[in-house]
Amino acid sequence: MTPSGGVAVLRCAGRSVARYVTRPALAPEHAPRPYLHPVTTLAGRTVTEALPDDHPHHLGAGVAVPDVAVAGAAVTGAAGDDPTGHDFWGGPSFVRGRGYVELGRHGVQRHDGFKLCDPDGFVAELSWTADGGRWLREYRTVAATCLSDSAWALDLTFSLTNVSGRGLSIGSPATNGRPGAAYGGFFWRAPKEASAPVAFGPAGEGEEALHGLRAEWVALAGAGWTLVFAGATEETRRDPWFVRAAEYPAVGSSLAHDARLPVAAGEGLVRRVVTVVADGRLGRDEAAALVRRAVTA
Repeated sequence: MTPSGGVAVLRCAGRSVARYVTRPALAPEHAPRPYLHPVTTLAGRTVTEALPDDHPHHLGAGVAVPDVAVAGAAVTGAAGDDPTGHDFWGGPSFVRGRGYVELGRHGVQRHDGFKLCDPDGFVAELSWTADGGRWLREYRTVAATCLSDSAWALDLTFSLTNVSGRGLSIGSPATNGRPGAAYGGFFWRAPKEASAPVAFGPAGEGEEALHGLRAEWVALAGAGWTLVFAGATEETRRDPWFVRAAEYPAVGSSLAHDARLPVAAGEGLVRRVVTVVADGRLGRDEAAALVRRAVTA
């Protein structure tokens, strides 16, 4: 992997399988941040989407959080008040009593540099900044592992540390009053096709069955591709999955599902998600076998 022009290329079995955009030229309302796009199968089929018309703040695969606030602040307030948190997700913010409102309180994930950069992976340092200061430091580790002639795994770990000098908390639209919208953390936007992808997991099928579920893995299968997402640590597996298929195709984690997640000054959190990227449509048993192999590789 040799970074050039703000883009680093990730390779597996000698093939380019992902591009990591370190310094995208984005408007502030997109909450500028590094992201992976396009990510492709080994046969070259693109399985991410960036800046789609339906949600122009969706940026391929990466890490995004819609609400980071000073701990103890009235982040939702009374009806009509603005939240005090900063949006590292992009787009409008959900305000209790008002719905989604464009508040202009967007933070920025700044790529500070690579600590390690090899053809099959990298370790990057990022600063999450808002109000002119650094709120969070992130170390992001991404690696590609070949699993077969038709499948590979993207292993993404992010470690966030509160360097603001104050207690912080992480929220979501769900904790701010919108049930079922607990997105925040790892997020993968898949391409929208003529038909919605099939969502399935170890013991269920369909968006309604999987959304908000704590499961070892969940999968999306589209036209000629399958993505299988696995929480690779015990702490990651405690986060419920955010799953969309009908409105748009995406899978993410929920750092703040039932309540805001406190992050004390100097403390942090670590999450690891491994994604199997496969050509063709996998069955449940095949998906489970590849996930087990990918997580332990």
